[in-house]
This record gives sequence, C-alpha cells and structure tokens, in this order.
Amino acid sequence: MEHGAKVCIADIQDEAGQQLRDALGGDAQGAMFVHCDVTSEEDVSRAVDAAAERFGALDVMVNNAGVTGTKVTDIRNVDFAEARRVLDVNVHGVFLGMKHAARAMIPRKRGSIVSLASVASAIGGTGPHVYTASKHAVVGLTKSVAAELGRHGVRVNCVSPYAVPTALSMPHLPQGARADDALKDFLAFVGGEANLKGVDAMPEDVAQAVLYLASDEARYVSAVNLMVDGGFTAVNNNLRAFED
Repeated sequence: MEHGAKVCIADIQDEAGQQLRDALGGDAQGAMFVHCDVTSEEDVSRAVDAAAERFGALDVMVNNAGVTGTKVTDIRNVDFAEARRVLDVNVHGVFLGMKHAARAMIPRKRGSIVSLASVASAIGGTGPHVYTASKHAVVGLTKSVAAELGRHGVRVNCVSPYAVPTALSMPHLPQGARADDALKDFLAFVGGEANLKGVDAMPEDVAQAVLYLASDEARYVSAVNLMVDGGFTAVNNNLRAFED
C-alpha cells in the first residue's frame, strides 16, 4: 500500500483479517476484508468479485493460505483425513485462487498471480510428507497455468521461502532447540541450518519477493519458482564440503 495499491484481505480468520484491514487504514486507505475459506469455490469466487467490484479490477492475486499439518515422522502413522485437509488448503485453495483470478484478468489481458510455496517445493525432508507434496504441486500448477495464461498477458509465479518466524512455522521448532525466548530460539536453530550466514530470514523478505513478482518490474517474468532461501536448496547440508 506504500506504493498506492488497494488491498482486499480474504481469510477464514475474521477477527485477524479485520484487525489487519484496520491497521492498513481501512476503507479510507483502500483496504477491505472479506471472509473466505480457500477450500470453498463459492468463497473464493465471491472474494475475487468483491475486490474487482470495489476497486474496478483485479491486478494481482496472492495465494498465501496454507497449513503444514501435524509433524509425523513415520508415514505409517499419518492420518489420512488430515492429509486431505493439507492438500485441500495448499493445493485446491491455490488452484481455486488461480482459476478465479484468471476469470477476472483474462478479459483485461493483464495481471499477476503469485502463490506461496516453500523450500519443500524443491527438496524432501524439510517438512511433513503431505506438506512437501502440496508445495511441489504448487510449482506444477504455477508452470501449467503460466503456460496457458501467457497468451492472455497474465503472469503466474510462486515464491519458495526458507523458514521464517511465523505462526505457521514456529510450532515446528524441535523440542531440543527450545528454551525461553521463542523467536530467539527459532532464529538460532534456523540460522544454524542456513547456508547464508549473518542475516535472518524474516517475513518482510518474503513480502519483498512477492511484491517484485506482482509489480511491473517483473513484467517479463512468468512460470518462475523464486527461491528466497539464501541458497539453502542449492547445498547438500549432509556434506558440508566448504566448512573450515
């Protein structure tokens, strides 16, 4: 919004969504909130229509909803109902976001769709099995939908961050790495595993990557999975070949 954008927040968490809308200045500053369960096509369609009606068009769609599921290290113990829920939110939710954003963008021959993936979109072992599968699927959807929508001038990309301190990731900090300060402990553990040293990955770093892909600065960038991981996925941490 610092750059003049108008924002429609669509979330299942009504209170948090309304608080964010108000923090952004509400109607006076071009911020609105609509209730949306991303697993409901009716909700997603309604959210897209509400944004287009209020602001005159939909220029950018960011698919950011996601769940990790319970960390289970033995596939034999994975609950299938929970596996379905993770796929429903992380894959079907992204698909619905792309579908209805395309409906709004194709007639205008322009637009940018950005989805949130993860380093788990590129490697295994960084999260629960079904979460990893879901993030691989986001990359596949991104490439496939970009291939279709390019003829309409619509760009489709995704962003894959390394672990950043959010309500989604911090509960997965191993017990052995926990002490008294949750944020400090998280950053220490993640920093110890990171490839790029001397800087902590923060939510703002991910937001800047999304902003780039949404903007005209990336006007010829499509079908890309932008890794915001400090080189984490380029390194085999089991080898540590360049350590002193």
